[in-house]
Amino acid sequence: MKILTFLFILFPLLNAFFISAQQKVSKTYCNPINIDYGYTPIPNFSEWGRHRATADPVIVNYKGDFYLFSTNQWGYWWSPDMNEWNFVPRKFLRPWNGSVYDELCAPAVGIIGDTMLVFGSTYTSKFTIWMSTNPKQNHWEALVDSFEIGGWDPDFFTDDDGRFYMYNGSSNRYPLYGIELNRKTMEPVGTRKEMYLLEPWRYGWQRFGEHMDNTFLDPFMEGAHMTKHNGKYYLQYGAPGTEFSGYADGVIVGSSPLGPFSPQSDPVSMKLGGFARGAGHGSTFQDNNNRWWHVSTIHISVKNNFERRLGIWPAGFDADDVMWCNTAFGDYPHYLPGEAEKHETPRPDWYLLNYKKPLLVSSTYGGYNANNANDENLKTWWSAASGEKGEWIQSDLGVVSTVHAIQINYADQDVDSNHLGKINGGVQFHQYKMFSSVDGKKWSLLVDKSANKTDVPHDYIELSAPVRARFVKLENIHMPTGKFAISGLRIFGNGNGAKPDAVKTFMVLRTEKDKRSAWIRWSPVENAFAYNIYYGTHPNKLYNCVMVHDQNEYWFKAMDNQQTYWFTIEAINENGVSERFKTIEVN
Repeated sequence: MKILTFLFILFPLLNAFFISAQQKVSKTYCNPINIDYGYTPIPNFSEWGRHRATADPVIVNYKGDFYLFSTNQWGYWWSPDMNEWNFVPRKFLRPWNGSVYDELCAPAVGIIGDTMLVFGSTYTSKFTIWMSTNPKQNHWEALVDSFEIGGWDPDFFTDDDGRFYMYNGSSNRYPLYGIELNRKTMEPVGTRKEMYLLEPWRYGWQRFGEHMDNTFLDPFMEGAHMTKHNGKYYLQYGAPGTEFSGYADGVIVGSSPLGPFSPQSDPVSMKLGGFARGAGHGSTFQDNNNRWWHVSTIHISVKNNFERRLGIWPAGFDADDVMWCNTAFGDYPHYLPGEAEKHETPRPDWYLLNYKKPLLVSSTYGGYNANNANDENLKTWWSAASGEKGEWIQSDLGVVSTVHAIQINYADQDVDSNHLGKINGGVQFHQYKMFSSVDGKKWSLLVDKSANKTDVPHDYIELSAPVRARFVKLENIHMPTGKFAISGLRIFGNGNGAKPDAVKTFMVLRTEKDKRSAWIRWSPVENAFAYNIYYGTHPNKLYNCVMVHDQNEYWFKAMDNQQTYWFTIEAINENGVSERFKTIEVN
């Protein structure tokens, strides 16, 4: 009897151990990054209801840890590995005022010696510059109560010689500015200088609008960030508008911190296609192995133009000092910094297994249909009729596949209108279970987060060992607010079949009247569901990429009208990518 009692106790413990082993610390991450994005903290800021939003990120490597600051979050995050992010609640309010509207917007984060500085956007001289030597423990003091010159979308930069600079600007009429500051008093040294003004007449990607047509408004330039490499200064900037797929970070390069500068023709970070689109207004930083990374803003812009998320991409400089950022497969699993050193490629050989594959759901609310959950569009979602325990969604992969990782992207459907900013005190959390099956009849518990007490709006689970499955089922246990709604149930691995055939014909017809634009067309590949179009101004520097689903043509409008371009294409399915088409020159 004692043996039976022992076994009765042991088996649940072993099962819990197995499930926790399946959820051990990842070697990979997936964009949008999974942090507890706050709900819009400004009353009456949403037209259609409460929603999560942040943007304008800055990551700095401080004393070996990563610190992430972004817009209107009532605090900041830190991480030892860029995987597990720990939120530190703090309202960076004016010591003499303390209004909610004084919260950090598009913050500047700088390092002087062993001290971190933080400053929020302001058009007046009434915002504090904060300093800390222990930000992990939320220890801050005011360095300057009221920064004299102010600045919107600011950036701090400390040069190798110790001199300190600020860059700022957010406008569709005025340029970015730069100025040297006294590193002790923060008073200006001399007068500010103009750094750069957009040139949409030349660079197609700088044109305003989802279709880069400059209708409605002129393009905006914002989000300055300075990086120094190999004696050169790389001033990055966001354009043309945060609410568009083409939101990108351009760069101008100079030999001194205040210029003069020359533009690189193409953006450093741009992500026109795929699940998570947009890669603008960000910052560039190094990990503890001196590898470069770029964090920037991903747009959703459904419930509000400023509904946004964050993404992190591998970045760097080539042998000719050209700055680049790799956003190809930018919303697929990528290696984390500690693991990236071990691999030649930035990501594992895993692919999306369930794109537009059959789905079954427990219920449907209104027109938020099931097929919105795997259409690779962050703007659409499926919603169950309720947020109650037991609502579920099931994905059929079509064939028995090898599953390595899963990303669950929750949507805000009927969110409580009282949700404001960060909801702390153990209230804001998701709970669920996930099951897998080979035949749809016998199910195995794959992931158990029934006891989870954290907010995971873009939860990403890398399995400790791959699992063979044809069916994957997600079952809700607890929603923090609103209905059980999913904008992307994304399953990654290998379909154990043939890779797609190569594209056989590929043409790029550059527009005669406007060399910024071109019509791209290719022969469809029967066993492919998507294509990557790579392009650049040198045949060996095709650093930018557009992912296109379900089409065999694309209207491309992002070129420098004074440069020759080179293009190639590859086909994609659940088993991998095809060989690339030969690189073609487009004059």
